[in-house]
Amino acid sequence: MTSSSLDNLRVAIVGAGPAGIYAGNILATSVREAGGRVAIDLFESLPAPYGLIRYGVAPDHPRIKGIVTSLHEMLDAASDVGDRRSIRFLGNVEVGRDIALEELHERYDAVILATGAIRDAALDIPGIDLPGSYGAADFVAWFDGHPDVPADWTLDAREVAVIGNGNVALDVARVLAKHPEDLRSTEIADNVLAGLEASAVTDVHVFGRRGPADIKFTPIELRELGEVPGVDIVVHDEDFAHLEGVTPATNQLKVMLRILDGWRSRASTGASRRLHLHFYHSPVEVLGADRVEAMRFERTEPTGDDGVRGTGEFREVPVQQIYRAVGYYGTPVVDAPFDDGRGVVPNAEGRVEGPAGHVRGLYATGWIKRGPVGLIGHTKSDAMETVAHLVADARDGRLDAPTLDADVVDLLDAREVAYTTWDGWLALDAHERELGDTHRHQRERVKVVPRDEQVAISRSGALIGT
Repeated sequence: MTSSSLDNLRVAIVGAGPAGIYAGNILATSVREAGGRVAIDLFESLPAPYGLIRYGVAPDHPRIKGIVTSLHEMLDAASDVGDRRSIRFLGNVEVGRDIALEELHERYDAVILATGAIRDAALDIPGIDLPGSYGAADFVAWFDGHPDVPADWTLDAREVAVIGNGNVALDVARVLAKHPEDLRSTEIADNVLAGLEASAVTDVHVFGRRGPADIKFTPIELRELGEVPGVDIVVHDEDFAHLEGVTPATNQLKVMLRILDGWRSRASTGASRRLHLHFYHSPVEVLGADRVEAMRFERTEPTGDDGVRGTGEFREVPVQQIYRAVGYYGTPVVDAPFDDGRGVVPNAEGRVEGPAGHVRGLYATGWIKRGPVGLIGHTKSDAMETVAHLVADARDGRLDAPTLDADVVDLLDAREVAYTTWDGWLALDAHERELGDTHRHQRERVKVVPRDEQVAISRSGALIGT
């Protein structure tokens, strides 16, 4: 049986980060403008919405977290359809564990996968699995108070390496180097602050395979790095030799090179912590017997065609911890097609492709669609493309109508799944903000970290003092 109308369309979206929320908002608007009606259920494995905006952005970057305001407005202002919202949030529900993908297909005209990419890409070099070697995503999840990582993180190393030249590497390096007192006013969780206060770190080394002209930072992030109190920035003249006569490709790069060049002439202040930026260093091997003791690099040089090559010169840098920030890897959904090589759901402009071609009624958007590259703006354009195909397929009768006329909540209740709702998130949000108001350091919020506490507050609607 096919569905050939935009009337009473039912869609499930798996993932309530920016990709999923944008897709839901664009879909609701598109169907409404076409004179139809749509009911959207937004499934999220975590009790709270917003994905990497809540659990992937450093706590000292509140303006980046400002995107939460617009995402909140999209969900909070979802227009009513009959006696329910056009977009319904169902948190603490993992598709593939609490409910099967096939069970979604039975209840919805279409399913959009928006699970993002939260795992670290691999760095395949000898010794990378030694104790003391970590993925940056795990560390970011810890300092952002993710409920599914251990509450404690041992920071007993004096010298630390961060591998990568993107914004994630910079966030990791900045949090490691920053003095805890400069984070107390943020929304950082108390267990994280305690871990950072016990840190032994004195030197953070950031390594990139390419040169200064190839960095993937943004000017704002780079400039902020040089303004961290009590931290000296160290760069090396040898890394800038290849820039003579090179014209920056963009104004943004021109600004960043100017910032880096200014650091070359900056005198040491004798600060207790140092952040070293190394370019033209390709990781070769992690050294150590029972744990990380050093890292071996090969110096590289530009090839003249936007690439680099090894020079045959090797260097060993003593470090006792390593954080690899070489990219993220997509999060698959059980029973959905997945490309293990690329870490994405195979698709053609958002229509999911299986071994036999397009999978009817299944779509993808965001990082799980195109890989972990680009900014929030790209996520929105991704959603527009995917939703356009879904709406066209619905209008042209290329969707299978649901075989069950049943509310998915009844199934979750029968299975005793402790799902959370939008009203539950509002209660948790208010609870965290009140914790911030009453905290001795007066913060915007203090995150509740344990999953069971988040769920209990969300499901009871309890606030402090009630």
